[in-house]
Amino acid sequence: MRRTLQYRLSIPLALMVLSFGLSGVAQDDQRTAAYTLEQQGRIAEAESAWQSLSRAQPANPEPLAHLGLLAARQEHYAEAIASYRKAMALNPAMPSLRLNLGLACFKAGDYKCALQQFTPLLKARPSSPEELQRLNILMGMSHYGLTEYAAAAPYLKQASASDAQNLPLLLTLAHSCLLSNQYPCVLDAYHRLVALNAESAEADMLVGEALDAMKDPVGATREFRAAVAANPKEPNVHFGLGYLLWTKGQYPEAAQQFQLEIDNDPHHFQAMLYLADAQMQMNHMEEARPLLESLVKLNPASSMAHLDLGIVYADAGRKDEARTELQAAEKIAPTDVNVHWRLGRLYRSIGNAAAANAEFDKARSLNKAADTQLLKIMSQPPVGDHKPHEGAAVGK
Repeated sequence: MRRTLQYRLSIPLALMVLSFGLSGVAQDDQRTAAYTLEQQGRIAEAESAWQSLSRAQPANPEPLAHLGLLAARQEHYAEAIASYRKAMALNPAMPSLRLNLGLACFKAGDYKCALQQFTPLLKARPSSPEELQRLNILMGMSHYGLTEYAAAAPYLKQASASDAQNLPLLLTLAHSCLLSNQYPCVLDAYHRLVALNAESAEADMLVGEALDAMKDPVGATREFRAAVAANPKEPNVHFGLGYLLWTKGQYPEAAQQFQLEIDNDPHHFQAMLYLADAQMQMNHMEEARPLLESLVKLNPASSMAHLDLGIVYADAGRKDEARTELQAAEKIAPTDVNVHWRLGRLYRSIGNAAAANAEFDKARSLNKAADTQLLKIMSQPPVGDHKPHEGAAVGK
């Protein structure tokens, strides 16, 4: 009887052991199947397999990591980030997981999230020069994306030193230095660019921008002319030269350069905007008007387009339309002295002295240094004074 009892007890115990063993085998098979489907590019089936395995093994980060990878491959970065974060909560030390999360954040444009992942990886001393190079680029470009140019420059310098022939990387470094006022770095990058390509329009534009920022308009103009000569099809080369000429009041030649930029790129909004402004400055109001009317529709958030169109309408006696445009400019750029000054003149011309004085007061409070000049202008009678857009560069 004892043997019979032992035999009866051993049957369910054996079945339980066999059941657990089969469960482990089944899950191993499921993992292999999911991985195979993933490798074969059968995305939907792979996702379903990894989801099923994740439900079966909720403490296992691997299925979640693979779900994140599959989502990232489809450029579904929000989903990828969510899956990677769940996997990180289970095992933050899982190989490649933090890097993949950082890459998903980077590609989604969430550069702060990207930096949070890349920084500890870089501090952990990457095991290979290739990994170090990759992280330096990612750190630099993440700071660049956040407009933290001074922070971007050191990483981009290291990356560029390791890949001296990489022109896009060198240009990004140069612009980071330029935008963070590190002019020796800009000039060093310029010499390296010229060494790689003696006829580089990009290099001439770069040093032209640096010289402009260093308050050397003559040198800046010279470099942009060299850039135009080197490659008249280089993006922004005509706009850069045109803008420098515009700031010096050389409107006819500036307008020519803006038009050449538009010929290269018919959708270049800034070139069209400054072409219209140059036409206004030359008192070609009717030439500027249709272009400005199209620009305010193209980009309703451009305060300069609304301001210039308001000036054109006021010059033509279309005062209601002028007020609409100037009020739109005021809403977009409430600290632009020109907007308040133009509105003040418009209100005064229609007999609304209270509104005019309010706008002039705003202009004075925004730019006290210009008080004397403003008062001199305000004391002049508005009738017959159609001189366009004095001091147009302020606030633009």
